[in-house]
This record gives sequence, structure tokens and C-alpha cells, in this order.
Amino acid sequence: MEIAHQLGKLFLGALPTVIVVLLFYFFLRWAFFGPILKAMAERSARIEGARAEAAAAEAGAKQEMNSYHDALRKARGEIYAEQELARQEALDNRAKLLKAMRARAQEDVNAAKKRIAAELAAARTEVERETPALASQIARAILDKPSTLQGGSGRSSGR
Repeated sequence: MEIAHQLGKLFLGALPTVIVVLLFYFFLRWAFFGPILKAMAERSARIEGARAEAAAAEAGAKQEMNSYHDALRKARGEIYAEQELARQEALDNRAKLLKAMRARAQEDVNAAKKRIAAELAAARTEVERETPALASQIARAILDKPSTLQGGSGRSSGR
């Protein structure tokens, strides 16, 4: 029983220390750990809120970038369409110009052919008109020549 009595005395001596430790624990919990836990919870909430805001901002930026790329793609398409239209107009103008130049060249060729044909006809007419005179001149020149075959009598007697 002596041990039980000693344990009771030890327990009674330790009781004020236990009470002081419990009071210190509750005081620390109320004055220190409570505000720290509250601050940590608030910090976690702010971090999560900031993450949510960042995710929303990122999604918004991504959507704006997509809309920007769509607008850019549309603008490029319009520019390409305008360039294609301008290119087609230039090709059409070129084709019209080539057609006009070919027609003009063909007219020039036809006019030159007509002029050459007229000059040829005039030359033929001139040659046909002058042919009898030239033929008679040639004949006279041949006949008026002293004949070397007849022995130098001068003129032929067959006339």
C-alpha cells in the first residue's frame, strides 16, 4: 500500500503541473495556433483564388488569342482574295492588250500585204506596158548589131 500512497502523493504533486501545462496548451491554442491556422487557411484560400483567377485569365487570353488568330486568318484570306482579284484583272488587261496588239499587228501585216500586192500589180502593169517597147529595143539592138557570122557586111540582106 505504500506504493499506492506514494503514487497518490506523486499524482497530487504533479496535478498542478498538469493543470499549468493544460492551461498553457489552451492558451497557446487560443493565442498562437488559432490565428496561425486561420492565417494559413486564409492564405490557402487566397492562393486558390489567385490560381482560379490565373486560370480564368489564361483561358480568356487563350480565347482572345484564338479570336485574334481567326481575325488574322480572315484578314489574310481577304487580302489573298484581293490579290487574286488584282492578279486576275492584270492578266485580263494583259490578255486584252495582247489581243489588241495582235489585231494591230495583223492589220499592219494586212495593210503591208495590200500595199505590196498593189506595188506588185503596179510593177506588173508597168512591166507589161513597157514589155513591147523593151522587146522592140532589144530586137533592134540585136538586129542593128553587125553580124560576125556573115563576114562583116554590116547588115543582113534578108530584110
